[in-house]
Amino acid sequence: MSWRRPARIVGGLVAVALGAVALAAGAGIAVTHLTRGGMSATTAWGTVALLAGLALLAVGTHTLAVRLRWWGRIPVTLAVLAATVVVVLLSLGPAVAATTVPRASLQALTPTHRGLAYEDVSVPTADGVRLSGWYLPSTNGAGVVLLHGAGSTRSAVLEHATALNRRGYGVLLLDARGHGLSEGRAMDLGWWGEVDVPAAVTFLAAREEIDDARIGVVGLSMGGEQAIGALAVDPRIRVVVAEGATGRTAADNAWYSDVYGFRGSLQERIDGLRHRVVEELTDAPAPSSLRESAIAAAPRPVLLIVAGTVPDERYAAVHIRSGSPGTVSTWEVPGARHTGALAAVGSQWRDRVIAFLEAAFDRPVSP
Repeated sequence: MSWRRPARIVGGLVAVALGAVALAAGAGIAVTHLTRGGMSATTAWGTVALLAGLALLAVGTHTLAVRLRWWGRIPVTLAVLAATVVVVLLSLGPAVAATTVPRASLQALTPTHRGLAYEDVSVPTADGVRLSGWYLPSTNGAGVVLLHGAGSTRSAVLEHATALNRRGYGVLLLDARGHGLSEGRAMDLGWWGEVDVPAAVTFLAAREEIDDARIGVVGLSMGGEQAIGALAVDPRIRVVVAEGATGRTAADNAWYSDVYGFRGSLQERIDGLRHRVVEELTDAPAPSSLRESAIAAAPRPVLLIVAGTVPDERYAAVHIRSGSPGTVSTWEVPGARHTGALAAVGSQWRDRVIAFLEAAFDRPVSP
């Protein structure tokens, strides 16, 4: 009958659409949870969704192509594959992965293993979430909030804390929201930074041994991006050092087309779609771009530490600095991997970072 062909086409398209969504959700959940947390009920659920998505895609593609000749089946199959790649690999899948994050666990090491005195602390945020951390007391009147990257905990920045504390700095190492022992729901793009970092600053400012005009933030990867965002909204932060910061919004990738041409322009559009999906999947407020945050934070300074083996970090740093070249400095560390500058150059990292912090603390506070 004449109505069967349109009905079959609609049915095939619906199966393909549902399959792509299920595959993206399943891949975003199953792969992330399996690689970071091993097998769990969530991993199993994600795997079921992934397999169901594959089955629906196969059924939908077959339904659309079954009555076509071989030369018609090829473009239909290729179109389904192309749409699936965009939805699963480049937009919806990464958005799900970034907002459905398994909890990272603390390592066994504590500051005691580095010969450092510390306190276990709990820091309340403005929205009622309690963040867990370690505080290493200050002996020089200055305090630093130290932030780790996505998918890790305060354990990952213990060596950085050791380097700073041995030079007299009070250091607050926090598990990011939903990571380690901190409450809340994690998200890998660091969108909670503008809420959580000011809470950490309040903690430091309340310490008797810390001068509230000598507070800075040092962050790695996601933590560096959170630090830059917080600098824009909290005038109590005098200085930020951000290592491996690249971006957390679609606007952060506006340099793609300049560097990669058509491929970069296409990626910018896909990132815009992914950003909109992330907004729907998280309660975290969407932040400004890092470039906009650096502009808003001026005249307070930012040091961007760039891994010499990661070209995209260099491109991102140039883009961020272009917004406020008078306040944003960059330091590229040859041979360093992502967030690996301390491991690569040791004392040079310590001297450079501390000199930057001290120069900022010595500047008069703007009225």
